[in-house]
Amino acid sequence: EDWPAPPTAPARPDRPLLVAPGKVKRRRLGSPEGRIALLHAVAHIEFNAIDLAFDMALRFAPALAREGLDGAAFFRDWARIGGEEAGHFLLLCERLATLGAAYGDLPAHGGLWDAALSTMDDVLARLAVAPLVLEARGLDVTPVMIEKLEKAGDAKSAAALKIIYRDEIGHVAAGAKWFEAVAENRGLEPKTSFARLVAQHMKGGLKPPFNREARSAAGLAPDYYAFAG
Repeated sequence: EDWPAPPTAPARPDRPLLVAPGKVKRRRLGSPEGRIALLHAVAHIEFNAIDLAFDMALRFAPALAREGLDGAAFFRDWARIGGEEAGHFLLLCERLATLGAAYGDLPAHGGLWDAALSTMDDVLARLAVAPLVLEARGLDVTPVMIEKLEKAGDAKSAAALKIIYRDEIGHVAAGAKWFEAVAENRGLEPKTSFARLVAQHMKGGLKPPFNREARSAAGLAPDYYAFAG
C-alpha cells in the first residue's frame, strides 16, 4: 500500500525566534530569569522531540514492514513516545506560566531538526542519532539540572524534570530495542554499526561524562559508547 511520507520540515509557530546555537544566551539558575531560560530551552527540546517521534513512526514503519519486522509495533512505540513528549512540553509550559513566562518568549536553538534531515533515508541512522545520541545525552545532563534547581529552591521545576528523566529512560530503551532489531535483521553488529553512524552523522562525536546507570537501565551498555572515551 502507498503510505504518504511526512513533510521534510514540520509546521512551526511564529515564535520562538530560531537562532544558531551560539546565539542562545546562558543565564545562571540562581535567578528567576535563569530558571525561565532553562525551562524554555528544555521545552524547546521537548517540542522538537514530539516531531522527531511522530516523524519516526510515520516515515519508517512501512520500511520496517518491508524488511520483515513488525512495522505496526514500531509505529505504536513511537506514537506513544510522541504523546509522552507532548506531555512533557505541556508540563514545562505550565511551569513557565507559573513563573510569568511562556514558550516563545526567548530565542531558541535552531539546529535541533538537523538530526532528522540528515537521517531521513535510513531508520538505523535515525535510531542511532535521535534516541541513542540526543535523548541519551538528556539522561547524562538532566540529573545535574535537577540538582541545580533544587539547590536554587525551585523544587517544582525539579519535579517536572524528574518526570521527564524517568520517561526518557523508556524512550532510549525503545531506541536501543529497535536499533538492535534492525541491525541484526540486516546482518550487522549493533555496536560497531552505532559507532559508524555516530561518526557519519554527529559532528564532534559523543562527549563524556556519561550517566552509565541510566544508560544501562535503558539497555544502552557501556560498550556502545566506549569508543568515545
